[in-house]
Amino acid sequence: MLRTVKPKNARTKRFLDNRAPKVVENPKTLLTIRGSTTSLIVNQALADLHSLKKPTAVNFTKKNDVHPFDSTQNLEFFAQKNDASLMVVGTHNKKRPHDLTFVRMFDGQVLDMYEFGIENFVSLHDFATPKCAIGMKPSLAFQGDWTSTPQLENMRSLFVDLFRGEQPDQVNLAGLEYVISLTHIAGRIHLRVYTSHLKKSGVKLPRIEVVEMGPRMDLVPRRAVDPVTELWKHAIRVPKEIKGSKTKNVSTDGLGDKFGRVHMQKQDLSMVQTRKMKGLKRTRDPAEEGQEESADAPSPAKRARED
Repeated sequence: MLRTVKPKNARTKRFLDNRAPKVVENPKTLLTIRGSTTSLIVNQALADLHSLKKPTAVNFTKKNDVHPFDSTQNLEFFAQKNDASLMVVGTHNKKRPHDLTFVRMFDGQVLDMYEFGIENFVSLHDFATPKCAIGMKPSLAFQGDWTSTPQLENMRSLFVDLFRGEQPDQVNLAGLEYVISLTHIAGRIHLRVYTSHLKKSGVKLPRIEVVEMGPRMDLVPRRAVDPVTELWKHAIRVPKEIKGSKTKNVSTDGLGDKFGRVHMQKQDLSMVQTRKMKGLKRTRDPAEEGQEESADAPSPAKRARED
């Protein structure tokens, strides 16, 4: 572990304050780390992930003796030194060829890890198509079954943390230059990246065309370390300053849309004024009509006097 540094001047104090915990955290930094043995496919995959994550990414070009599932001490050291909470470790051996391990950190500890094997890899530079600008915010599209198991839900959460970048209040439609598609089918995750182009459609909303930009890879799940329950509760806790006060009878769905519930008194429909029509007139019951006829009929004594 790194030693605790006390600020000796204003510059050091600003640097340490930037790394201190905040209500609204800084964009998550990604470390792409090469293991002791790698392959050309692994190196290209790490370089492409680093290109997608720029400028909040650091690429380790030298080999490091890192084995995430044996010891996490080196990972915690790299995370604290570079103020990073996301890592991708690339290794290659006979038992697990072309291997990528996605690591997520919280409070200087490993939160969860998921290991994948790379298949059908095509590098970013093998596509002769336009590329997106550096630092642009992508659109994420998750397709397939991502909710059948808690592990798949955690994988989806990890990929969201990896690619979403900053969280602005407003997004310009023209600034969404590329789309990252993650499709889970038959136990595999198909990663595709496309550039989006706005075309004229003849209406107010433009027509969007997508062209594959790269990289393209299929990820086959291997080993996994799920998050510890207590650590996960602390990781997903929302600060009170962001959460705000709860408004009664107002709820928000997953897309941020607000829904309100209005309570009204019970209405007496018999008192509602309607248009007077023949068809809406109240009809008499046969029993009531019989009673009225019997009331109008003369009594036997009265009939005798009349006679």
